[in-house]
Parts: sequence; C-alpha cells; structure tokens
Amino acid sequence: MTTKVLVIDDSAVMRKLLTELINSNPDLEVVGAAPDAHVAREMIKTLNPDVLTLDVQMPRMDGLEFLERLMRLRPTRVVMVSAFTEAGSDTTLRALELGAIDFIGKPRVDSPAAMTEYAEELADKLRGAAAARLKRVVPAAATATRPAVPVSSAKTSGNGNLIFVGASTGGTEAIKDFLLGFPADCPPTLIVQHMPENFTASFAKRLDSLCAPRVIEAQGGERLEPGTVYVAPGHSHLQIRRQGGGYITELLATPPVNRHRPSVDVLFDSAAELIGKQAVGVILTGMGKDGAQGLLRMRQAGARTFGQDEASCVVYGMPREAALVGAVEEVSSLENMSRRVLASAARVVA
Repeated sequence: MTTKVLVIDDSAVMRKLLTELINSNPDLEVVGAAPDAHVAREMIKTLNPDVLTLDVQMPRMDGLEFLERLMRLRPTRVVMVSAFTEAGSDTTLRALELGAIDFIGKPRVDSPAAMTEYAEELADKLRGAAAARLKRVVPAAATATRPAVPVSSAKTSGNGNLIFVGASTGGTEAIKDFLLGFPADCPPTLIVQHMPENFTASFAKRLDSLCAPRVIEAQGGERLEPGTVYVAPGHSHLQIRRQGGGYITELLATPPVNRHRPSVDVLFDSAAELIGKQAVGVILTGMGKDGAQGLLRMRQAGARTFGQDEASCVVYGMPREAALVGAVEEVSSLENMSRRVLASAARVVA
C-alpha cells in the first residue's frame, strides 16, 4: 500500500527536492506540494494525504500556527522539516508537543553521501509516521509550569540503583510524561532519545523546566547522583563508567549502532556489564529495534526491565522488538510506567 504525502514548504527548490527524494521510494508518493499553509489546507481536503511534511518557517501562517489549527480541527500525521539550529530545535520541540509525529532537518545539497543518507532517513520517518497512532494533544497551558513534586521515599534513591531509558519516535513527549511522575530525589536516570545534536540540549532544558528532578544534557564525566536525569547528547553514545565508589557518564564518538548515535543499545550494554541487578531498564515508543538486544542483556544480568504497551505508543516498534526477543519483564502503559519503574527501583537490592 502506497503512503500519500503532501509536501508543505515555501521554497520551490525544497518542494522539488523533497518530492524527488520521496518519490524515489515505491511505497511513498507525493500527491501534492503546497507553498504555504493556506494552499495546504485546501489540498488536504481534496487529496486526503496520509502524512504531511511541514516547514516551520512559512509566509502568511507559520508552521506552528498551522499545526496547532490542524491538530485541533483535523488531526493528521505530520513530520516537521526544521533547520538544525537552537531556535529551530526549540520550535521543533514545540511542534512535537502540539502533535507532530517526528522531525527531520533540511537536506544538505553539498554532499551526495549526506543526501543519500538523508533520503533514507526521510523515507523511514515518513513510514514511521504513517504507522503512528495519532495522540490527543494536551492544551499548552496544561504543561506550561513545573508540577508539584511527587511524594517520594528515601527508598527510591538511597540504595544505589539506576534507571536506564531508551526511546525514539514519539519519545520526546513520552519521556516528558514519564519524568513528570518522578520525585525530586529519584534514582540517577540516564536517557537516550534518538535526536540530532543541536536538539538534545533544548530537550533537556525543556524537561528540566517541567519536571521535579534536575535534567541535564550529559557532557561526560558527571558523577551519577540521585535527583538528576542525564540526557545523551545527539553527537555521542552515552554509557557509564566506574569511578571510585560510584559511576560517571562517559561519551563515545564511535560509529553509529543500529544506525543511531546515540544508541540505546550502547547505554543498556554498559548497564548490563557494570550495574546488573541494580539497574532498571525501560524502553519506550520508537521505530526500529535499537535497544532490544541491550535490554535483553540487562535482563540476563539481573536487571528489572519494562516495555511500553502498544496502546500508549506512538510507534510500537522498539518495545515490540524488545518483547519479541524476551527482553521485557513487564509491559506497562505510559500512564503507569513511572510508578511501576520507581516501585521496582525501590525493590532493587545489591
């Protein structure tokens, strides 16, 4: 079955390029290309596309305003196309909050190798978006302020346990919802979210403003402390290393694993090797299979392991792959995940 795509971009050159790249895949077809949101609105009514690619910066009505109206009036699967800048990353994170499924940067036209890689990534993201569940969008006011700190217990952070989390498509909002259930003194928590390097710092800042624990982008060499969440930077793998009587973060600029850097498998493998039964592993919504083998190795080393259930996933890919290989000990909805994980972490013993 062919996925119908509508390209929305104010640049005629970009519309032509994206159309050519998308149409090079037999299972994807560009059914229309719109220069602005007003034209796009009419084309959506007549063409009924499965997925939109949406530029952030457009005349007459910008991408965010159009997206907010679209998701309120006619929820549609959207992949944002954004410049990889700090301002672009903040806008893209807001778009994901408004209901966009995924995002991708603008293509680099100066490198044939980069263009080939981009074409593959774009096709993957469109396929993932086409298979994604449309989620109810929570009004912006509901997430505008930091919530009251959840009730906690010394048991959640006082016995040396650590929590390891991996996610991809749909993960930015899933991780936010997951961490909103964490107390300020939660166990040290490490997160890999598939995301380009210019986006992870903004992602960590956004989480830090919304959640009770401190959330930072890992720089490498930070000592793991209760009450802190460490987000892998987009340019490096994240793992842990022993130092003295504790553990520190370590960044690796080694090649991608499962086509990703950072890779969930790299983080989970370090947990399996160094932490074993003192670890809790969590795999959330995402496309592909990154993290499945690493979570299995964590479980084999004695860790408690969790997978998000299909009903609450935007894309039930990574959790499904992990379940298929026997890596998932307990399946949980996103709504209950933080409570179940914290309860499990409190029971972890040395």
